[in-house]
Amino acid sequence: MQSSFYTPTNTHHLPIPWKIPETQFTTQKCVPKTRKRPFRAFNITNSLRTSIGYEPEETVGKEPGHTKECRLPVVIQRSGKVSRYFWDGGSLQLVGVDGGATSFSFDFDDGFRRLYRICTMAVRDFFIPKKVSDNYMDYVKWKFLHRVFSSALQVLATQAMFRAIGVGFSRSLPSAAALNWVLKDGLGRLSRCIYTASQASAFDTNLKRVRFSTSILFSLSIGVELLTPAFPKYFLLLASVANIAKQISLACLLATGSAVHRSFAIADNLGEVSAKSQIQTVCFDNLGLLLAASLNMLLKNNQRLLAGLPFIVYPIFSAIDLLGIYQQLKHVHLQTLTKDRLEIILDTWIEVGYVPSPADISKQEGIGFPWSKGKELLPIKIGCINPKDQVPKLSMMAMQSINGDDYYFISMEITYTGIRRTKQRGIILCLREGAGTRDIILGLLQACYVRKVLHLKKSKWESMVEASDLSDSAMKEWFKLLEECKKRAQGDLLLLNEHMSGLGWAAKNILLSKDEQTRYSFVED
Repeated sequence: MQSSFYTPTNTHHLPIPWKIPETQFTTQKCVPKTRKRPFRAFNITNSLRTSIGYEPEETVGKEPGHTKECRLPVVIQRSGKVSRYFWDGGSLQLVGVDGGATSFSFDFDDGFRRLYRICTMAVRDFFIPKKVSDNYMDYVKWKFLHRVFSSALQVLATQAMFRAIGVGFSRSLPSAAALNWVLKDGLGRLSRCIYTASQASAFDTNLKRVRFSTSILFSLSIGVELLTPAFPKYFLLLASVANIAKQISLACLLATGSAVHRSFAIADNLGEVSAKSQIQTVCFDNLGLLLAASLNMLLKNNQRLLAGLPFIVYPIFSAIDLLGIYQQLKHVHLQTLTKDRLEIILDTWIEVGYVPSPADISKQEGIGFPWSKGKELLPIKIGCINPKDQVPKLSMMAMQSINGDDYYFISMEITYTGIRRTKQRGIILCLREGAGTRDIILGLLQACYVRKVLHLKKSKWESMVEASDLSDSAMKEWFKLLEECKKRAQGDLLLLNEHMSGLGWAAKNILLSKDEQTRYSFVED
């Protein structure tokens, strides 16, 4: 996102309209200059239009030895400065036209503004990539809040653990302390490997949910570390549990980082975005360290208050930390397609006839906690029919009707969810081995059309789904519904793909979870 005080250095268009007399560039005639030097300063706050379109000829090219000078129609914007090419008859010069190179007096207010602009441009170039999406600056603001308070909490937690093992006291046992530290780190890294292996596909399909869940886990681990001085005999147990949680959170952060950075890199500058992210992390963490050190310095003369400091600031800092992470993830607009995002797109397409943008989907899907899903009537699932659930006769008939040309089939299912084993009817899309992206989109769009019809005639189809014996007319009506919905889906598919590609959706692949990747094979007996 471009800030209001930033002018891109590689843009092809000037940010402010400007106009040069037509004869100036078409004829390129060099105008003789007089020797008179006017002592006049440019106002630095003048717009680019005033600076570049500055017309009085006696103020241009008045350096000693210049007899004539041509202004060339090429302006360079770099590091907040605006310069223009001039030809003096023998050499090419690049002269500042924003008041810097031709000013002979200094105005304090204008000078302060210019200094402020230069400083802010330098800071922006240091922290922010050149080409990023509009939501990047909001993401960085919340990242600043998250990293500062998270870093401060980690410093306080480390101090607490040092006190727990007796570092700094004469009775401390360095060898025992070192052994405990190595053991808790080893257990943490082992758990990190196990977690990463078990959650590989979830890092793509449920990125926001997994990232926020592990952030909560990380915050709780800080609280466990703060308890170690109160229970020094259980240091290894408490420290190991905390380190396991921290390693899991770190594994998630590293696994999801590239996907988050890719969502901002609109010019394939993923390396630059990742590098700037590391700079931001280091600087923000150092500020958090400074915050923790300042609190310690303020309370160094009151040991009782200093010992209780972590327990006072922990709930406050943790709440701010988690708020920063939550807001960060809200400003991450992922362009990859998952089953949930694609379903939202298709429902919107059916209801109102347009494809929502990644930003719109990001607002609708939120963090994606499990308890927020599946509450809608007739949820759609991708996978295979589970024989342990109640299998309607419609499901068996659907399997009997498939042939070698079909790469999916749609069926009904009845599941029992929750502690109370609540009955829930749903639609299941079963994919065949070799089914491509087109088949998945077509099948899910057809399933969405089927769900819409079932919603309109709820009472009629509920009895049909649960019936153990169906008449021939009922079966024909069901298959007729499937066929009509398939034709509508096929008619929409081409235009739908064009709209999704035009809005930046990565429609070539659909990311599916481990259960959603289950496929069936067609066997012709």
